[in-house]
Amino acid sequence: MKKIATLRAALFDMDGTLYDSMPNHARAWMRMCEEQGLEAAPEEFFLHEGATGAAIIDMLIRRTHGRPATDDEKRDLYAIKSRYFSELPAAGIMPGALELVEEMQHRGVITVLVTGSGQASLIERLQHDFPGAFPAERCVTAASVTRGKPHPEPFLKGLELAGVRADEAVAFDNAPLGTTSAVRAGIFTVGVVTGPMPREALEQTGADIVYNSMPDCTKHVFDLL
Repeated sequence: MKKIATLRAALFDMDGTLYDSMPNHARAWMRMCEEQGLEAAPEEFFLHEGATGAAIIDMLIRRTHGRPATDDEKRDLYAIKSRYFSELPAAGIMPGALELVEEMQHRGVITVLVTGSGQASLIERLQHDFPGAFPAERCVTAASVTRGKPHPEPFLKGLELAGVRADEAVAFDNAPLGTTSAVRAGIFTVGVVTGPMPREALEQTGADIVYNSMPDCTKHVFDLL
């Protein structure tokens, strides 16, 4: 288990960590895929959570058509998926997430968003749902990086925005690609089971600790940190 020198920053994934939004993402992806004739299964969007939309579209196009996706396809198909997501009922805040973020703020810990999403409708909600926690200058999104999770770039960028070292931060993520990214960035990594992914999938990425729910994480993580 990695050691934290002094906790100065907390880096949070968004979908499935701050918001219970992954079921909506899976529905939106599947609607787009079915209409576009792309081969897909709902569960794989949970597995690939954290990857950029462009990376997911490239995977779908390669599988279905045997070639890389064009830039136009990446842009246009993601726009369709984003519209379908926006048409669904708003995803709720993940139980326990607000309390965890607020406690970090209370302790003077810098809070940073590190998401692979480019879903503007959800990112914009952060300012209302988590006031003061994730200003634009402390948000890493799909538009901020050239290589998404599981590459360490997103979390390394989060460290840069917070102005801290890896041993001064903790990362929270619910998906294997996300915990892999944080582990590779050298950050103390907390995996949280919030969907169909088994805890073993997070443990196998090298996460320092895995909790079975966000309320469980919120209740116990400060004892550890």
